[in-house]
Amino acid sequence: MAAVIIRNLPEETHRALKLLAARHGRSTEAEIRRILEDAVRPKSGAGIGSELAAFGRRFGGLDLDITRDPEPTEPADFE
Repeated sequence: MAAVIIRNLPEETHRALKLLAARHGRSTEAEIRRILEDAVRPKSGAGIGSELAAFGRRFGGLDLDITRDPEPTEPADFE
């Protein structure tokens, strides 16, 4: 895992980070990691279902027959 050193960090910024970390119940190092991860990771976490729905809307949607067949299903025969 990579390590980062931050030089010339103002003392008031360091104090603010320590207070924020204490408020969140984390170490200062863990708080800094969280801040950095939040800053660089994408905000939109659209799931596969949302992506598929958007794809369908782009092409005018689909008409599916989803009525269930009332006949009993035959069991699979693997022989």
